[in-house]
This record gives sequence, structure tokens and C-alpha cells, in this order.
Amino acid sequence: MSHQFRGMVLVLALIVTLPFASWASNSGQNQSAADSTGPAILLVTFGTSVPSAQAAFVTIEKRVKAVFPDSEIRWAYTSKMIRKKLAKSGTMIDSPETALARLMDDGYTKVVVQSLHMIPGAEFHELYANTKLFGQIAGGFDQVLVANPLLVSDEVMEQVIKAIVVNVVPKERKPEEAVILMGHGTHHPSDAIYSALMYKMQKKDANMYIGTIAGNPTFGEVKDMLLQKKIKKAYLIPFMTVAGEHAMKDMAGDEANSWKSQLAKEGIESVPVFRGLAEFDPIVDFWIENLKSVMARVK
Repeated sequence: MSHQFRGMVLVLALIVTLPFASWASNSGQNQSAADSTGPAILLVTFGTSVPSAQAAFVTIEKRVKAVFPDSEIRWAYTSKMIRKKLAKSGTMIDSPETALARLMDDGYTKVVVQSLHMIPGAEFHELYANTKLFGQIAGGFDQVLVANPLLVSDEVMEQVIKAIVVNVVPKERKPEEAVILMGHGTHHPSDAIYSALMYKMQKKDANMYIGTIAGNPTFGEVKDMLLQKKIKKAYLIPFMTVAGEHAMKDMAGDEANSWKSQLAKEGIESVPVFRGLAEFDPIVDFWIENLKSVMARVK
């Protein structure tokens, strides 16, 4: 596929609006022996090279296997940088495209791709577009569907906030202490979801915030809010699938530009929470429900 054509496909995919309808392609009715017990499931995430952070992926796979015990479950990382880093240490993880090609080569005709991203950003749209192309290949999948990432509706956003407050925020946190979620942020228009999330969190808890590494709201904006309120303590929580390098370095590292260091400079104590959201069953439940909904559409 040429770079130009791939770019055109991605641009077309970007116009898809929320909530996303999963996509399916039917090119035939013959089911191979490979998927006679059910469609294969491809779990797709940004990825991580931090061993301790991978506990979140173990949790997700166990949950998926419990609900769909007869389905083949495979993984793919969207981050090329992470895949290359792992490859140097001898761990080979497929890209979504390679994983889909392997499933096709192994004889699977029905596949459901579950996005484990937080928002429907650029990576999700690229995954959506490229998966669709695999359904158009002659002799390819009879049916291939993509299930939604975490935040795709107003209702889900409110439910996720509630789940974080109840299950993720440490019980010892006091009302006058801040909770700051760290999101990644994106150049994609879906970056606006983080601002919407901030608005909803503030309505529920005036001392709950979200900042992003590469989008909006910025950490600088959040820090200014804390200073204005004269807050002296903040809990730092990764709003990410795993507590990987971003959590360990950007959020709570010893470097001068980490969030923890910047808050300390202003006299604000930080308490980092080194657990990704996918380590909490009530959060994983949202992805499981997305997967159930799409699996029910497999013919």
C-alpha cells in the first residue's frame, strides 16, 4: 500500500463521529476450521516496555478469556517505538497489521479487534481504517469488526469517572487534596475529550483534574489551578491503560520537568499511584462490554 493511499484512507477515517459504529465486512460464508469454535480476538494497545506495567495486560487477557473461553486471543501494539525496543531485548510483538495478516494466514475468517486505547484518537482511527482494508482483500476475512476504545460517549465518560473515584483514587485521600489524572493527549480532534472529562470531573469533585503530556488541558493549567486554591497535596494517577514510562518518568520521575518535581518546587506534595487503569476490573468492564457487543454481531 502506498503512503499516499494509506494517508487518504486515514483522512477518510477521521470523519467518523462518536459514538463509533463498529465496522464489518462480509466477503463469504465459508468458515474455516481455525475459527470453528468462535472468532479470533485481537487485543490492540499502545504497548509498554516496562515489565511491571504489563500486569495490566495479564488482567485484561484473563478477563477476556473468562468471557470467551473458546476464542483465540492475540495481542498487537500500535507503538512502533515500543515494538522496536522490545525486539532489541528479544521480545517480538506484532503491529496490528502483522497480527491481522498472521490470523488470515492461520485460516481465521472471522476476527474481532478490541481497541484498548483510552480515546478514539489518531491511533484508533488508523487501526479502524487499516482493519477495514483487511476485510476488502480478495480471499481475506469473511467478517472483521472493530470494538470501541474506552471513552466514546457522554454516558460512558460519567461512568468511568465514577469508577475511578470509587476504585482508583486512594481511600486515604482527603477532600481538600487534589487528584490529578495524567492523560497522553493527541494532535487529533478527539483531544477535546480530555477537556470534556475535566469539566465533568470538576462538577463531581472540584479538586479532581486531568492534564495531558501532549495535548489539552496542559499540566501548566492544572498546576495554576492548584496554586490558586492553595492545595498542598496531590495524588498523581495515570489515565492510561498501563503505568509505563510516562507514569514513571513524566508523572513521577526525579527529573526537574516531571509533574512530581514541578509540584514539589511549588511546595505541593505528590503521591504517585503506579497502577494503570487496566489493572482495575471495574475499568476493564467497559472494554469487556464493548467486546461483548461486537462479538454478538459476528455471524
